[in-house]
Amino acid sequence: MTTTTTTTAAANGHAHAHHSHHNGASHTHHHHHHGPLTEKHLNPAIVSASYAVRGPLATKAEQYRAHIKAKGDAHQLPFKSVVTANIGNPQQQGLDQPPITFFRQVAALTEYPPLVDDPRAEALFPADVRARARELLQEVGSTGAYSHSQGVPAIRQHVADFITARDNLPPELASKPENIFLTAGASQGVSLILQILSTKQTGILIPIPQYPLYTATLAALDTNALPYHLNEGDDWGLDPASVEQAIADAHEKGISPRALVVINPGNPTGSVLHKPVMKAILDICAKNHLVLLADEVYQVNIHDPTREWVSFSSLARKEPSDPKMAIVSFHSISKGVAGECGRRGGYFELLNFPPEVTAQIYKMASVGLCPPVQGQIAVDCLVRPPKQGDPSWELYEQESTAIARALKERTETMVSRLNALEGISCQPSSGALYVYPQLFLPPRAVEEAKKHKQEADEYYAECLLDQTGICVTPGSGFGQKEGEAHIRLTVLCPGVDEYVGRIERFHRAFMQKWA
Repeated sequence: MTTTTTTTAAANGHAHAHHSHHNGASHTHHHHHHGPLTEKHLNPAIVSASYAVRGPLATKAEQYRAHIKAKGDAHQLPFKSVVTANIGNPQQQGLDQPPITFFRQVAALTEYPPLVDDPRAEALFPADVRARARELLQEVGSTGAYSHSQGVPAIRQHVADFITARDNLPPELASKPENIFLTAGASQGVSLILQILSTKQTGILIPIPQYPLYTATLAALDTNALPYHLNEGDDWGLDPASVEQAIADAHEKGISPRALVVINPGNPTGSVLHKPVMKAILDICAKNHLVLLADEVYQVNIHDPTREWVSFSSLARKEPSDPKMAIVSFHSISKGVAGECGRRGGYFELLNFPPEVTAQIYKMASVGLCPPVQGQIAVDCLVRPPKQGDPSWELYEQESTAIARALKERTETMVSRLNALEGISCQPSSGALYVYPQLFLPPRAVEEAKKHKQEADEYYAECLLDQTGICVTPGSGFGQKEGEAHIRLTVLCPGVDEYVGRIERFHRAFMQKWA
C-alpha cells in the first residue's frame, strides 16, 4: 500500500456519499443511509485504514493455532507450532520472554496492599520492593481509582528525573513533570498527538517503511500522510534530502506539512540514527516549523555496541534552535527488556510547546480520564529500576542482561543466515526487535501473486505461514518502493536456529518452485 492511497480512498468515500444526493432517486439515497448496519454506513476514513501487523495473515495464524490446540497431534498441518513473528509482543505464549521480577513484584503488592505488611510476604518480596510499593500506594491510594489525567504527579516527576539523568542535562535544562503525559502505551500517545495536529489542509511526514500505526491513524483522521523514503543501501539510514523532497512535494500539492515522525531506533528497519543526521533533521524542523515526533520506544534495544543512541530532545536542549523546536518524545514499557505490552504503559514529553497548545492536549487526555494505573506503576519501575546495592539489584541486572544478550544474538544469527540465502538481502539491525530483509523473488512468483490479487511479499508471507506456521508481516504493510518486496520478522523467537531453519527450507523450495 502506498501511503498516498490512504487519503485518496477516504476522499473517494466522501465523493460516493456526496454523489448519492444527486441521483434523483431519493429512495436509493434513503436506502443507502438506513437499513441494517453494513460497512457502507461507517466513517469511510475508518474503512480505508489498514493495520498490517494484525492483518489477515495474523488472523489466519490464530486460526491455525486454535486448530492445533483443538486437534492435538491429529491436526495434520505441515508444522508443529505457529510462530508469531508478526508483532513485537515479547511475553506472548510461545515467545515466552520472562517478565522482569522487580516489575511484577511491585505490581503484585500495589494490586493487593494487604500483602505489603503481611509478615508472610517478607520472604517473597525484597525490602526495596516493599518500600517502593508503600511509596506508590501513598501516591495513588488505590490502583482502582482514576489518577490525574496526565498521570500520577510523583510518577511524572520520576519520568522527568529519568530523562534529565539519561540525557545528562544541567539543572537549568532539566525535564519538568508538567510536560510529561503518561499514556496507555506509546501508541495511545501517538494517536492523541496526531489527532490534535491533523487537519484537512495539513500533513504529517512519515518514514517509509514505517510502523503502520502511523498510516492507519492518519487514514482514520482523514488527513495527509506525507511519505519520505529511508535509504536501504545505507543501513536504512535517514537522508535529510529525502525529507526536504517530501516537504517540497507536499507544498506542490497545496498541503502544508505540520509534523515529522522519526522512529529511532527504526521499526521495521532496526537502524539507529547518527548524531550529524539528527542535527540535520532538527534544522529542517526548525526551518519549516515542523513539530518533531520522536518515536523512541526501542531506545534500550541497541545490539551494536558501536552505535550510541541519543534522544532528539537532548540535542535540541543542548543546542537550541531559533525559533525553538517543538518536540514530542515517546517511550514505552512494551519494548526494551521489560516487554510489558499488555500493561499499556508509556509516556510522552513535550518540549517547547506553547502553554495554550499543552492545554488542548491536556483537555483531550482528560476526555480519556486517565492512563491505566498499573501501566503507570510499570512506567515508574522502568524509569526507577533497582540501583546497585539494593536487594533487588542483582536479579534485575541478571534478568536484563540475559534478555538483551538473547535479543542481540538472535538478531545477529538471523541477519547472517538470511543474508546467506539466494534472493534475500538483509541489512544489519543495530536496534529494536526486528529484521527487515528485502526479497528478490522470481518473476513467475510475482505473476502468481497477481493472480491471487496480492503483493509479491504478501503471497510469499502467506505461503510461508501455510507451510511452516511462521507468521511474518509483508513489507507492503509498512510501505516500500514500487516493485520491491520485504518481510518484517521479530527477533523474539526462542530456538532461533530451528525457526530460521524452517525459513531457510521454505525459501529454497519457494525459489526453486518459481524459478
